[in-house]
Amino acid sequence: MSDPHPEPHIEVRNLTMAYGSFVLMRDLEFTVNRRDVFVIMGGSGCGKSTLMRHLIGLKEPAAGEIFYDGRSFTRADSGLREEMLRRFGVMYQSGALWSSLTLAENVSLPIEQYTRLDRARVREIATYKLSLVGLGGFEDFHPSEISGGMRKRAGIARAMALDPEVLFLDEPSAGLDPLSARRLDDLILHLRDSLGSTVVIVTHELASIFAVANNSVFLDVETRTQGAVGNPKHLRDHCQNDRIRLFLNRGSSDHANPDPHSVSS
Repeated sequence: MSDPHPEPHIEVRNLTMAYGSFVLMRDLEFTVNRRDVFVIMGGSGCGKSTLMRHLIGLKEPAAGEIFYDGRSFTRADSGLREEMLRRFGVMYQSGALWSSLTLAENVSLPIEQYTRLDRARVREIATYKLSLVGLGGFEDFHPSEISGGMRKRAGIARAMALDPEVLFLDEPSAGLDPLSARRLDDLILHLRDSLGSTVVIVTHELASIFAVANNSVFLDVETRTQGAVGNPKHLRDHCQNDRIRLFLNRGSSDHANPDPHSVSS
């Protein structure tokens, strides 16, 4: 979705990610606009999930800052950071559902923790969130009783429990068959359009990248910095960086690159 007047929602400025003395990525500089579906992409080991952990405060940057709506998340005191965190919803790669709880109980957990709503109202909200992701009628099922694709959707429902302004999804299509992955892509776009959320996705799945993303950053494992920022379809067709074009044209004989070392897997 193209907005003629984009409004910056997340700004990453001169970010360096490191583990001790090992620098994973340096000088990351990009903006996620409000209502973007923004993809963090790149080869294995480039730091996609690590960048998401920085964005949600699970890891602190070695240098640089992250801003939400013009306010520094990196330098925020504990009170302000807690306020900002409550505007996030996160779905981890595994779904991270509590196996001993039903789907409704999983979705209810953050609502019970952060609101004073009575039990009946909490259950009503949890039921509604599950219906949004196509799981109406499955409220009393346990995670072990549903398919992998359904568990992914349940994880999204829990991430949406508190009506987040930003929804973070870590490899939402990983391990899914093509049909289930396509349905999940359609769900992501529906949620963005119906709820007005900004969506940030970590993925290497090309079909999903082209189906949902209007903006992206490519993390280049060889140079240890970003290779480019922009609409992935535009980058696929017009980017001057050979590694990015090859990454985004995997499987296309029209864009085959004879150098097997031009992309790190």
